[in-house]
Amino acid sequence: MRRLLCLAIILCLLQGNLGLETEQETETHVVTVDSTNLRFTPSTLTINEGDTLRFVWGGQALPHNSVEENGVFDSGDPERAVDYGHVFDYDSAGTYNFFCEPHESVGMLGSVTVLDVEAPMDDQQNNSANMSSGQSMEAAMNWEPVYAVGLIILFSAATWRARIYD
Repeated sequence: MRRLLCLAIILCLLQGNLGLETEQETETHVVTVDSTNLRFTPSTLTINEGDTLRFVWGGQALPHNSVEENGVFDSGDPERAVDYGHVFDYDSAGTYNFFCEPHESVGMLGSVTVLDVEAPMDDQQNNSANMSSGQSMEAAMNWEPVYAVGLIILFSAATWRARIYD
């Protein structure tokens, strides 16, 4: 009986930690310059919101840059060595066309499609989202530690009582 009671209390204490939340992992996608053919490699790609699009090249004979046609990102003036990244926020789903300014006329173009995903929320954001403007901070307090202490007290009392009757 004691073992069953101990197991039940341990499971109750662990219950708050058993809610396995899947956290979306972000990725970095690298685009380089094919200086022989004056192309971005890859020239088209699909990524998720929250991911980073990184443009990298170095030691090129000609200077390059990467500019999104609507100004969403811009690696700056054309250079021979570039390491530039842009993170797509969680409200940026869509298709973005980019080009190299000095070589746009010869077809140095690319596009990235950003897929809509649900933004991960941390506990603080989640509490803020669930708290109405009229609620006080006391009402939004996290009660899990209070429940854990209560369960420990109950466990101690049950164990003490079991010793008396043994």
